[in-house]
Amino acid sequence: MSSEPDKLTAKERMAIPRQQMPQRDGIERSRDFKEVNLGLAEQVAIREAQRCLQCKNPKCVEGCPVGIDIPGFAKLIADGDFLAAAELVRKDNDLPAVTGRVCPQEIQCEACCIRCKSDTPVAVGWLERFVADYQMGQSKKTKPTAVKKTGKKVACIGSGPAGITCAGQLAKLGYDVTIFEAFHKAGGVLVYGIPEFRMPKKIVDAEIRNLKAQGVDIETNVIVGRTVTIPQLMNDEKFDAVFIAVGAGLPEFMNIPGENFKGIYSANEYLTRANLMEAYNPESDTPIIRGKRVCVIGGGNTAMDAVRTSKRLGADESIIVYRRSAKEMPARVEEVHHAEEETIRFEMLTAPVEVLGDKDGWVCGMRCIRMQLGEPDTSGRRRPVPIPGSEFVIDCDLVIVAIGIGANPLLTKTTPGLKLNKWGYIEADENLMTSIPGVFAGGDIVRGAATVILAMGDGKKAAQNIHKYLSR
Repeated sequence: MSSEPDKLTAKERMAIPRQQMPQRDGIERSRDFKEVNLGLAEQVAIREAQRCLQCKNPKCVEGCPVGIDIPGFAKLIADGDFLAAAELVRKDNDLPAVTGRVCPQEIQCEACCIRCKSDTPVAVGWLERFVADYQMGQSKKTKPTAVKKTGKKVACIGSGPAGITCAGQLAKLGYDVTIFEAFHKAGGVLVYGIPEFRMPKKIVDAEIRNLKAQGVDIETNVIVGRTVTIPQLMNDEKFDAVFIAVGAGLPEFMNIPGENFKGIYSANEYLTRANLMEAYNPESDTPIIRGKRVCVIGGGNTAMDAVRTSKRLGADESIIVYRRSAKEMPARVEEVHHAEEETIRFEMLTAPVEVLGDKDGWVCGMRCIRMQLGEPDTSGRRRPVPIPGSEFVIDCDLVIVAIGIGANPLLTKTTPGLKLNKWGYIEADENLMTSIPGVFAGGDIVRGAATVILAMGDGKKAAQNIHKYLSR
C-alpha cells in the first residue's frame, strides 16, 4: 500500500491511461456461476485514482444519484488510505460493494467526468468496488457510531436497494427501523434478480450484516398486503412512518399465440429460481428447466442476466431475440460485451409472433418476423416496424420473456386511500410522500423499472424527508 501523498500535476494525471479490470475467460466462465470481473489490485487502484483531476466543481458528483464525494474518495485511494476512502463512500452510499458492480456509471458519474472531453473517464465504479471489497476483507471491522435514539419507529417494506438505503440512513439518525421482506432472504432484487456471476451473494449478505449491526431489524416471510397491512402497521403496531419499497415485480408477457405452452418462463421466475433458491446447485430442492436451445426475449439487463444464466445451466445455444438494433438496447454495454464473449447469439431486429409447441404441449420453436426501424417513439428510440413476408422460425425448447415488469397490486389493493397512477404505480410528491400522511414510497413501485442506484437515491431522499416529517 502506498503511503506517499498524491502530488501529481494535472498534466501528469492526464497522461495516465485508464487502467483495466481483469476478468475471467469468456468460455471458461460461461460454464459456472463464479464472478466475471476480478477487481483491481491495490497499485492499479492507486494508479486509476491518480487519474482524477480533483475538479473544483466536480460534475461527477452531480451525476451520482446518491451524491458520493467522488474526488474525495479518489484522493484517499491515491494516498493509499483505502479504509478512509471506504468510510467516505459509505457516508452517502449504504451499498458500495453492490453499486461498484452493477451501477451504470457509464451513463451517470463517469459520463460527467471532465476527462470525457478528450479521453476516457475515471473508473469510478471500479474504485468504489475496490474500497468496499478492501474494507470487507479487513479482520478489524468498523463499529457503527452510537447514535441518540429518537424514540420513533419506521417500517420499510421491501429489502431491496431502496429499502436497505432508507433503513440504513434512518438508523444513523436514531430511528428504530424494521424492514419487512416477503421472501425468506433479505436483499430484494440483489438476491433474486441479479445472478451470482455479477453479484455474489456473499457481498449482499455482508451488506445485510452491516445493516443489522446498525440496529435495523429485518423480518422475512412477511407479505405486506397479506400477512399484515399498512393500516395495521401504523394503527396496531404504532409505526410513526412507513416507506414502501416493494419494487415492480409483476412480469409482462407478449400476448401472442402459443404463449401458454410449457417451457415458457418470465425472467422474474427464472432468475428467482436460479438466484435466490440456488436452482443451479444440483443439491437444491428447487427445480429449474435446463433448455438446450434457449430464446430470451428482450434487450435489457434482465434479458442479459437470463440468457447468460441459461448458458451456465447447460444450454447448447442461448439466443437474445430483440426487436430493435444493438444501438437501442437498454442493457449496459459491459453486459452485452460479456454476453458476446460467452458466445451468446443475438437475433437483432427480430420480433416473436407465435410460440410453437409439440403434441405434448411443450415449446419446440418460435415464429418470428424481421423488423426495420421507423420514426422515434415516446422512449426516444426508433420504433420497430415489421417487414412483410420476412417470417422465419427459431427452433428452441425454452422461452424466457424479459420485456418488462409492472406494479404488483397486492400491497396497493389493501391500502385504502393510497393514490395510484394509471399504470398502477404509487403516486408520490417531491418529498416522496404518498397520498397518506406518514407513508412514503420510492424505487420501482413509483418510477417503474429502473436501476439499483436510482432506487437507492430514492431511499436516501425518503429517509431525509421522513426525518423532517417526524421532527416537526
